[in-house]
Amino acid sequence: MLINHLFAQKRALIVLLVTTCSLTLAGCSSTTVRTTEVVPIMQQSEEIAEELLLDVGIAIFDPGHKEALESTEEDVIVFTEVRNAEARYFPNLVSNTLQGTASWGAVRVVPSTDTAVDVLVQGKILHSDGETLTLNMSVSDATGRQWFSKEYNAVASRYAYDPKRKTQNDAFQNIYNELANDMMAYKQSLTRTQILNTRTVSELKFAKNFAPQTFENHLGKNESGQLVVQRLPADNDPMMNRIRQIRERDYLFIDTMQEYYGTFAKEMEKPYWRWRQESYDEVMALRNLQRSANERLAVGTAALIAGIFAASNSSSAVARTTGSVAMAGGGYVIKSGLDKDSESKIHIEALQELGDSLEASIEPQIIELEDRTVTLSGTVDNQYQQWKEILQQIYQIDTGTQSNQ
Repeated sequence: MLINHLFAQKRALIVLLVTTCSLTLAGCSSTTVRTTEVVPIMQQSEEIAEELLLDVGIAIFDPGHKEALESTEEDVIVFTEVRNAEARYFPNLVSNTLQGTASWGAVRVVPSTDTAVDVLVQGKILHSDGETLTLNMSVSDATGRQWFSKEYNAVASRYAYDPKRKTQNDAFQNIYNELANDMMAYKQSLTRTQILNTRTVSELKFAKNFAPQTFENHLGKNESGQLVVQRLPADNDPMMNRIRQIRERDYLFIDTMQEYYGTFAKEMEKPYWRWRQESYDEVMALRNLQRSANERLAVGTAALIAGIFAASNSSSAVARTTGSVAMAGGGYVIKSGLDKDSESKIHIEALQELGDSLEASIEPQIIELEDRTVTLSGTVDNQYQQWKEILQQIYQIDTGTQSNQ
């Protein structure tokens, strides 16, 4: 019975050691992407009639701060200043990609989701550390039709940040190409009537914002909750003509804003590329340190358990001494693993400093309009809200309704 008991104990110990090491080491494997292959982007093969060109607005992305803070993953590293900059930088990359397809009308980065556009692209940053980028992208049109909502993920090649191999493509260009291809595929599924209706709804929504009483009954909703045109203004409707003039001024402002976004992206490109490069290296180093720490902890735990077993289950003085040495050795290896983990925290602090330096390199922009100078020192959304108020004043003056508002 004693022999069977000891055998059962040894077998349980072996299972415990194997399980401990296997589970710990299994989570440490990693791969490094080496390819720089880019997903080909779909190009418009035939010329599109002007009335069938849908204008696209790409809203400033959601930085994803809330989701990052609520994440239970220990290796999630988020820097507020970097995420805020990325939220303004990524839409410019999407805009450039869509423009390259020759499949759309005007493609603009818009400061607000309230902007009346034919097609609206919204994004949320789920993960971004230089090695991996994960975005949740949602595309809808003026009628309220949801085209799709999809999560896009890409891992940067190790060559993406090699100065000798640096290309003009973004490290995660595949995401933007895949998004453009998905948008192209959906648009091709729409009928001519649906496209024309979308453009008309977009115009009437803009008109309704300025003259709700006049254009209240021009739009309605179908059974699916999508906006549909119930009535059209006359071709020579003076009110609608003024609205179109106001919209052209709005386009002028937004087009001027494109210069801001373009300048912002250009100024951000070099420091952001360096941040990504450093972040990529730090993430790799951090992962190696964590793997090394986990391996050391696994070996140390195994040695510690073996020492406890030997010391408590042997009547031999030599065996008990050997068990005590094994326990001490296991404790030292675990301490070594914890020291490695502390070293990884230094890398996290280094990333924080890099993020701070990136934010410091971004300065407020000043843009010149026809009748005034606008300083973009606050949020772009606030600036656009002020601009809409100016447009409302212009409309009221043009229509003589200022005193009635």
